[in-house]
Amino acid sequence: MRVCLVFGGGGQVGRELARAIPPDGWRVEALDRATADITDAAALSAILDRLQPAAAINAAAYTGVDKAESEPERAYAINAVGAGHVAAAAAKHKVPLVHLSTDFVFHDAKGGALAEDAAVDPRGYYASSKLAGEVEVRRRGASHAIVRTSWVFGVFGGNFVKTVLRLAHERPELGVVDDQRGAPTPAADIARTALAIARRLAGPDVGSEHFGTFHYCGAPATTWHGFAEAILAAAATHGHPCPPVRINNEYRTTATRPVDSTLDCGKLARLYGIAQPDWRQGLASVLGELLAGGRGP
Repeated sequence: MRVCLVFGGGGQVGRELARAIPPDGWRVEALDRATADITDAAALSAILDRLQPAAAINAAAYTGVDKAESEPERAYAINAVGAGHVAAAAAKHKVPLVHLSTDFVFHDAKGGALAEDAAVDPRGYYASSKLAGEVEVRRRGASHAIVRTSWVFGVFGGNFVKTVLRLAHERPELGVVDDQRGAPTPAADIARTALAIARRLAGPDVGSEHFGTFHYCGAPATTWHGFAEAILAAAATHGHPCPPVRINNEYRTTATRPVDSTLDCGKLARLYGIAQPDWRQGLASVLGELLAGGRGP
């Protein structure tokens, strides 16, 4: 049985990886922060010595976009230095690595979907730390695939879907921005995709073209306002409150968000045969699990 080792097993994608159905002949070993702290280089190497994985996925990340503005050292320790430690351990043990990154490395697609080689333009400490993590993964010499994704949501952890559902119970009306554009992506789809890539990278038929940087996100692109409306419309079928959603572009956050981070996912489709998921189907599945039997998020 081949092992796919997952770092960040306690996060949104990590928990989906832990419960995903692995490829035949594989098992997933998902480690959370308490079990595998990626800021500890020696501990990571010891884990790979012990488990002898055939592939690894780094889903560990500092994801507090606004909080990173007040604790940049912590963000960089995990997203940049920690990512480098994972890549160094993978390189030492000759283990192919799938590293998850973010659309935040960009700022504005200017009306066209962003390819992997588009100029990066991170704004804020979270975005900069994630880009620095990509640089570290490339620098450390591990055979890798960096997968940038966007607007992650799912059953586990905190995310926009859960926030909208909570606010719908608390407020007669929701105000959401429509001046930011991107693509929601179900965490479960990211998990399945990461496993498929890891399996291919560890396989005998892998080519040099299967390594590098890739984009993967849901379709179609939308705004946060459009996403909120879709969430409440779908939740209403479960008897959940559905207050009106007005446009509120006066809302400000501590960290700057991308204006348009729509990703071009054609490269992954061509080389891996992995198409973009329709996030509306993923949303229906997530809401079915969150709201089954009248339960709240």
